[in-house]
Amino acid sequence: MRFLVSLLFLIPAGAWAAALPYFSVLSDDAGGWPRIFSAVGFQPQAAGKARIFVLRPGALGSPDWTARVENGAVVILEGESPAAELFGFRREKENARVGSLEDVHRPGLAIIWEKALELPRYSVPKQARVFAWDKWSKVPVMAGYRLGSGAVLWVIASPGERGYERFPYLLHALGDLGVEPPFRSDRLWAFFDHSYRLRVDLDYFAARWRRAGITALHVAAWHFYDRDRERDQYLERLIAACHRQGVLVYAWLELPHVSEKFWNDHPEWREKTGVLQDAHLDWRKLMNLTNRDCFRAAAAGIQDLMRRFDWDGANVAELYFESLEGLANPARFTPMNDDVRAQFRRSNGFDPIEIFQKHDEARQRQFLEFRAGLAREMQREWLGVLEDVRHERRWLDLVLTHVDDRLDTGMRDAIGADSEGALKVLGPSRGTFLVEDPATVWNQGPERYTELARRYRERGATGNDGLAIDINIVERYQDVYPTKQQTGTELFQLVHFAAKAFPRVALYAEHSLLAPDVDLLSSAAAGVRRVERMGPKLVIDSEHGVGVPWSGDAMVDGKLWPVVDGRTAWLPSGAHTVEAATSVSAERPRALRFTGDLQTAEYLNNSTIEIAYSSKGRAAVVLSGRPLKFEVDGAPGSAVEAGEASFLLPRGQHIVTFQFQ
Repeated sequence: MRFLVSLLFLIPAGAWAAALPYFSVLSDDAGGWPRIFSAVGFQPQAAGKARIFVLRPGALGSPDWTARVENGAVVILEGESPAAELFGFRREKENARVGSLEDVHRPGLAIIWEKALELPRYSVPKQARVFAWDKWSKVPVMAGYRLGSGAVLWVIASPGERGYERFPYLLHALGDLGVEPPFRSDRLWAFFDHSYRLRVDLDYFAARWRRAGITALHVAAWHFYDRDRERDQYLERLIAACHRQGVLVYAWLELPHVSEKFWNDHPEWREKTGVLQDAHLDWRKLMNLTNRDCFRAAAAGIQDLMRRFDWDGANVAELYFESLEGLANPARFTPMNDDVRAQFRRSNGFDPIEIFQKHDEARQRQFLEFRAGLAREMQREWLGVLEDVRHERRWLDLVLTHVDDRLDTGMRDAIGADSEGALKVLGPSRGTFLVEDPATVWNQGPERYTELARRYRERGATGNDGLAIDINIVERYQDVYPTKQQTGTELFQLVHFAAKAFPRVALYAEHSLLAPDVDLLSSAAAGVRRVERMGPKLVIDSEHGVGVPWSGDAMVDGKLWPVVDGRTAWLPSGAHTVEAATSVSAERPRALRFTGDLQTAEYLNNSTIEIAYSSKGRAAVVLSGRPLKFEVDGAPGSAVEAGEASFLLPRGQHIVTFQFQ
């Protein structure tokens, strides 16, 4: 990504406030344009303050526009207008049917409009780059070029009311023309399965994850449950590479799946479905954790797994039952092992396998309620197993990933998921409750995250930092347009709305993110409530902290600020002023990366940095060089060295000091 060469930021180092991230749609009907721009942090303003302008069909072609673009304005042209003709986009006599696109940013990706349109053909200026065209007629549908210090982008039709129905990579095209988003975030998590990254440069990917704003990788830990020298060495290298880049690593557990070997070694402990077959469902091979011998063996293995590697936390994910079809599909319905059936029969007087043999709603309800309660007890028990490890490794963070049953209330009966009960099991301070989008709502709009967060806070999810949201970035089974998988503007809107509603956003999965989207994710997750200029100062108000593009030393709230990385100044939550530093020194030490909740930071002198922070788990810091010594709360030795200039800091609320030569 071409940071700090944007049309909005072609200004002296540190003087970011000279160009604010404002856009204006010059029409009474703004359409989907505000949703496009706000997804990556741009804010609407009156035309007199804006630098990005959208001219909708019929817009006049005043010669003043050419001068404004040459002096740095960005003009976006929609369809036919005198303004479009002024910039060389002219309608021809013939029409073409447009409905299936190809885009330079993801060649080969099927981009299909829900309804094809009969549209005029257009000629585009010779200097323009065509970013997208109709697959069959080859008619250009999106093109643009730079002009002076500004740029022009043209699209053949409206992008749609939601902003992503037709041109998923519109923001990428603007990036190619020099228009980059104004803010960044480092509040993303991502799920990771090493089988998709077996032979990659782990240092390269760790740096890539850091650049994307990912602060924690949740690694599929079942692959490493059984000791294996080659796999163990891979995981050790992965964790070390991540820690050097300030990326934390969590053990992602998918119980009742334990491991492939555990399944093969213990056929007597396998879970059973409603047709009394072994519960090998999709990739998961489910074990009967109700059986005490099975539980003790699996628990010992999980605790060994947690102790063998330098994990930063553990994620107990999707610990309930199968399947999404519930009682309607006995071949996938669990648990029907002998232990569960005997336990239920003792307290209810009948064998639950009978609910599939004759229809009796009362008996079905009895078992479904028992099943939901059993899932809660399993969650309580396994969090306790990890708490035992945390007594030794006090830095470990705990996460409980649980599918939502608020928007789709059928989840409770389908898989035994009871989010309200699970919240009580986790408690307000034990860890993070990571809400997973059920597949049944993946076709709904991004606004659902606002409603979802409200419902969870109403149901006991107190404490703003105790909630997170998991977005599944996968091909959807519903009829969705323009792409089967979320990408481009649709993905950025999902992340943007989710990050506004929840303190942290997790993405499933790291490998499924399409390459064009990676560098814009950090901006989509950035939330800024207000940005304005006051003389030489920029005033920024954010709820969770934010990164501001900044190429030199910065003053924050009147003091020299140490948390800068050469392209970004990282600010704490709340309202703060930022301005260019009065003195610049390339030798001054800096904190390049910090994953905790930053509270304050300052230079005690030219060679000493002090940072106050809080964190539910470890916090990672990457410094510009190796310090002579470091202290946490005035005591040496509490931080763990993760590299030449990388450290892992204890969970909780602390003050850390780094002294350099």
